[in-house]
Amino acid sequence: MAAKKNPAGEAVIVGLDGIDALVKALSREGYATLGPRVEAGAVVYGPVASAADLPGGWTDEQEGGHYRLKKSKSPALFDHVVGPHSWKRFLYPPVQTLWTAVRKGRGFILGDKVEAERMALVGVRPCELAAIAIHDKVFDNGQFTDSGYLLRRKGAFLVAVNCGRAAATCFCASMNTGPRASAGYDLALTELVDGKRHEFLVEAGSEKGARLLPKLKGRPAEDADRKAAAKRSDACAKSMTRTVPDDIGVVLKANPTHARWDEVAKRCLNCANCTMVCPTCFCTTVEDVTDLKGDSAERVRKWDSCFTVDFSYIHGGPIRRDAKARYRQWMIHKLSAWHDQFGTSGCVGCGRCITWCPVGIDITEEARAIRDSDGRA
Repeated sequence: MAAKKNPAGEAVIVGLDGIDALVKALSREGYATLGPRVEAGAVVYGPVASAADLPGGWTDEQEGGHYRLKKSKSPALFDHVVGPHSWKRFLYPPVQTLWTAVRKGRGFILGDKVEAERMALVGVRPCELAAIAIHDKVFDNGQFTDSGYLLRRKGAFLVAVNCGRAAATCFCASMNTGPRASAGYDLALTELVDGKRHEFLVEAGSEKGARLLPKLKGRPAEDADRKAAAKRSDACAKSMTRTVPDDIGVVLKANPTHARWDEVAKRCLNCANCTMVCPTCFCTTVEDVTDLKGDSAERVRKWDSCFTVDFSYIHGGPIRRDAKARYRQWMIHKLSAWHDQFGTSGCVGCGRCITWCPVGIDITEEARAIRDSDGRA
């Protein structure tokens, strides 16, 4: 019997019409196709029907506490980086009904509300692929499983986009999560814009992806195309200025009383923006709701944050009463304890927490400040 062909590495070069063909092919396959769009002055994720819905000609400007979307001289569809949305909102929705109960006679009929449609996520950055891979471990870790997440994840088709530029807040290179995708995608796009050239290298990462390649009507990719794509990714990685020290997990765990925690607490507003935009944070709360007649009830799960005082509330009051305790909990869990729980960092270097912090608190700056003090409080 002949060996099964590995689809990884199969690639074609397409133009803008090829991206149109991709979106339409995904729709014909029965996927609800989602991608980046320009709405309300930001790049957010929502339904896309063609390449015209993508943010062609737009770029972003990001710094600590600063985000601006502006027109670009480049016609590139993916000249932006990441915005306030992450793909978490589709695979792990902000609000989800877990079950319902409807009165029947003297009892109740329980209903499981886990629902999922097949989704094609177009424009998934490498750092976001890494975040999805982390959630795969979190929600199916051998002890606990999240059936809703697993159902949505099973039906997802992932179209990655390798980054050609980095925002000032990006630090994925130091987290080994980008700017080029290495695994976890069905198709990966690299946009090649140079002079009059505006093409895309489309690489297959799965059998599902490889089956779609012929429908894009592109030409076979050549070595020169692959080298041009690699050159863009290399330049993007070299442009990043923010980093997280390799040994930060050990350093943070050894410094729970460091004076830096007090300093950052004076600036932190406890607004929870960092956790809401983070692609890996997964804290939730549940609410039980009944109608006034008592004939029906439902349990609803909603995103929550370790930055809210009530999140750690138990009988007698909250465990983490002040901003210092809550910020320390978030950062040590993200960069240290996550390794113990899931075998990976909880941070993928997307930089969202820096951009969307109203006072510009920078997780890389805080990590380095503690590390460079050599453990001295």
